[in-house]
Amino acid sequence: MLAGSVIRRAWRSARQEVLTPEEIASPLGKRVYDLRNTCLTNWLNDGVPPAQVAEWAGNSVPVLLAVYARCIVGHLSDLKKRIEAGGDLPEG
Repeated sequence: MLAGSVIRRAWRSARQEVLTPEEIASPLGKRVYDLRNTCLTNWLNDGVPPAQVAEWAGNSVPVLLAVYARCIVGHLSDLKKRIEAGGDLPEG
C-alpha cells in the first residue's frame, strides 16, 4: 500500500512529463480518479449504450446520466438524421 501523498506526487510528476503547459493548467487528469470519468465519457461519446456503461462502471443508469449527460457530445447531427429518416420531426 502506498500513501495517498506518494501517489499524488507521482501523478503530478507524470502529468508534467506528458502534458503541455495548457493541459497542465486545465483539469485534464488532475486526479487519478479523473481517468475513470474520462473513460466513461469516452464510452458514452463512442456510442456505447448508457445501460452498458452503467453496468461496467457499477452505477445505475440514472446515476450515470445525472453525472455524464452533459458530457455526451457529437451525436446531435446523427440523431437528427435518424429522426428525419423516420419522418417524426415536427415542421417548423
